[in-house]
Amino acid sequence: MKKYFNLFDLTQKVDYKTEVLSGLTVALALVPEAVAFAFIAGLSPLTGLYAAFVMGLVTSILGGRPGMISGATGAVAVVIVTLAKSHGVEYVFATVVLAGIIQVLAGTLRLGKLMRLVPHPVIFGFVNGLAIIIFMSQLDQFKDASGSWLTGTPLYILLGLVLLTMLIIWGLPKLTKAVPASLTAILVVFGVVTLLGIETKTVGDMASIQGGFPPFHLPNVPLNFETLALIFPYAAIMAGVGLIESLLTLNIIDEITETRGRSNKEAVAQGTANILSGVFSGMGGCAMIGQSLINISSGARARLSGIVASVMLLVFIMFGSGLIEKLPMAALTGLMIMVAIGTFEWASLRTINRMPKSDIFVMVLVTLVTAVLHNLALAVIVGVIIAALVFAWDNAKRIRARKRIDENGVKHYEIYGPLFFGSVTAFSEKFDVLNDPDEVIIDFEESRVVDMSAIEALNKITERYLKVGKKIHLKHLSPDCRKLLKNAEEIIEVNILEDPTYKVVVDHI
Repeated sequence: MKKYFNLFDLTQKVDYKTEVLSGLTVALALVPEAVAFAFIAGLSPLTGLYAAFVMGLVTSILGGRPGMISGATGAVAVVIVTLAKSHGVEYVFATVVLAGIIQVLAGTLRLGKLMRLVPHPVIFGFVNGLAIIIFMSQLDQFKDASGSWLTGTPLYILLGLVLLTMLIIWGLPKLTKAVPASLTAILVVFGVVTLLGIETKTVGDMASIQGGFPPFHLPNVPLNFETLALIFPYAAIMAGVGLIESLLTLNIIDEITETRGRSNKEAVAQGTANILSGVFSGMGGCAMIGQSLINISSGARARLSGIVASVMLLVFIMFGSGLIEKLPMAALTGLMIMVAIGTFEWASLRTINRMPKSDIFVMVLVTLVTAVLHNLALAVIVGVIIAALVFAWDNAKRIRARKRIDENGVKHYEIYGPLFFGSVTAFSEKFDVLNDPDEVIIDFEESRVVDMSAIEALNKITERYLKVGKKIHLKHLSPDCRKLLKNAEEIIEVNILEDPTYKVVVDHI
């Protein structure tokens, strides 16, 4: 029987110490992020913490990518903030449940494979934009309660502690990998602050994280069409953003670990987690690239690390809030800055001179949309559309026609390159209808008729020849091409042994 729990898969070598310590590190880093994202959404801190627990636990057990961490995220917070302000938290819970249902349906219908359509420049831009967001979000820690930049001693203390954290995370792996550098850095800075009595901002200064087990609570909203009409747009956007961010994170972790996750299984897991998050008083979420990279960089590869992170987060909420609230924010800030540095695709800058200009444009645009608007779904969609248009333009220029007249006086047009909506104009310009001989053969052996625009172009060119009384033959067309042509009997030269069998997209573009 296929095992779904890699933790119990005896064929997989699991380093339990690394998994547990990595999970503990992730749990510590989850606390301030979950609280911050809850504030962004205009909700209570516990709403974000409960979402982080439920999302992390469910996706760690059921997800398609062992080692990937899910929780409350800024992308989801940005989507629901307007609804939270206008209608309150109950409608947010209902939206989260509906978004989860949409994600489960997407996974069940195997729509995860659509991620194959996302080109590398878009992924580079997305990752670089996220790195900038992660870094910029840490700058708030260098401001006081009034929003002014820190100065003097408080600033120097914060900078010193942040740099100490970054130095440990950078340098410790060069000495030993016995313990996760991130966890060591947090504990060392915590020890320095405690022993020396240094006054600096702590997790408790942001908000209290004390609470109980996530309460089961069905969303208290009217079950009618008006409610559905209100929450569906938010739910659809939340589902889309969640899947895009989760599946892109899955692809990134795949590349780092040189393994392959299961996108459709992950989509179902994300949906299930959101449904449960909505009924256990959570704000919902998706995969977290920052936390996932902390986990992977700490050496975690199995499901255990995510399970430990979620369970320890709940332990912090229920029993350890007093201790966790004393953690210096400087340590967590240094950790997240190192995550931002590790997230950024520096290779994209090194190879920029060797990349096509169109790829550079797509990468920079996606980076800017992600970093400036914080709209991850829009950034990816814009990038994919532009990349597709560039691809269509490039292919439109590739259609060619070799021309020759044989010993019988018949003119041959041997077409190569795809015939589709983008190349039909160039295709039509290649024919000299008035000056051609009485018999013409258009050979598509090295071409392919792709869509209805191409079929319409074939109909028009054959009509032009027929109007001047010239006989035309079309060779190497698939059976469905022949069916779609208006004058098929008159113009098609059937060659059963050589004709292709591909299908034409019949939807109008």
